[in-house]
Amino acid sequence: MRSDSQTFPNLTTCRLRLLKRYVKFPETCCVYIVKIRCAIPRSLLRGTSSVLAGIYFLQSIIALAGGSGCLKCHEPHYVEKGACVGCHRGNPRTDRVSIAHHDLIPAKYADFTMEGSPVVKRGGKLVETSGCRRCHVSGAKGNRLATNLDRVLSAARPQELFNAIKIPVVFMPNFCFKETHIIEIVNAILAGAARTEPEAGEIPLVIHFENKKQAEESVFVKHCGSCHRALTARFGGLGKGDIGPNLSGLFSEYYPRTYGDNERWSSKPIRKWLDNPREVSKNAQMAPVKLTSDEFSRLLEIL
Repeated sequence: MRSDSQTFPNLTTCRLRLLKRYVKFPETCCVYIVKIRCAIPRSLLRGTSSVLAGIYFLQSIIALAGGSGCLKCHEPHYVEKGACVGCHRGNPRTDRVSIAHHDLIPAKYADFTMEGSPVVKRGGKLVETSGCRRCHVSGAKGNRLATNLDRVLSAARPQELFNAIKIPVVFMPNFCFKETHIIEIVNAILAGAARTEPEAGEIPLVIHFENKKQAEESVFVKHCGSCHRALTARFGGLGKGDIGPNLSGLFSEYYPRTYGDNERWSSKPIRKWLDNPREVSKNAQMAPVKLTSDEFSRLLEIL
């Protein structure tokens, strides 16, 4: 980089030394500094305060030219993918850690940016086998019973998603995943969100207020709720039990195929199961549930 009067005609040698003391210029940005040297306002180059202003001005040039304050603390890796913020976000234009790490994506959650990542593949398989899409939209597929996971990339930090899976809210199953598995799932969810075009406009959220009388009259609450829970589109969350499986999205294509020989649940299988669970599975611990035709119809409507 040239530092003579031809390159910076408005800076004294003293000011140049001060700039060099506080600003480290990556090689990639030298040509950009030379090209914009005439664009530096003269008012910025007069007096003591102008030196500081010049420093901030040149630091912004460094950021635009690809320089990164991240490399003062971190070893470079995957340089072919470009600047650090492409995978990790953050703010590379400052040395203050609290600002530099704002909205930072830690390394363990950044695998979703790598094409063909085995972490994302393993997480995607867990998303499928666990039936996450029976309640959530992920990768533009799934039911809209709970949060749209294609929006979390811009709306939440990966650690918040990790915490939500590890300590689930009411009506979300507790899968008791290992932490390594949760990290893989988070990466898979972020990968799906990254390759999905966001939907235009706001999606209305339906809020269900608890109605004690209605709950007491519910067929699901009376006959299933002591052992099962379910999120439903019409009635919200029903049931209080955790002994049996969560029945949210039971009849959808995203619910795990747990009936018989890898079959999907529908009205006929559920009727046969309720009449005599051990006829379907010899090891079933559930007792038969006798429902009238009207009660069974209402149960299907709920689920």
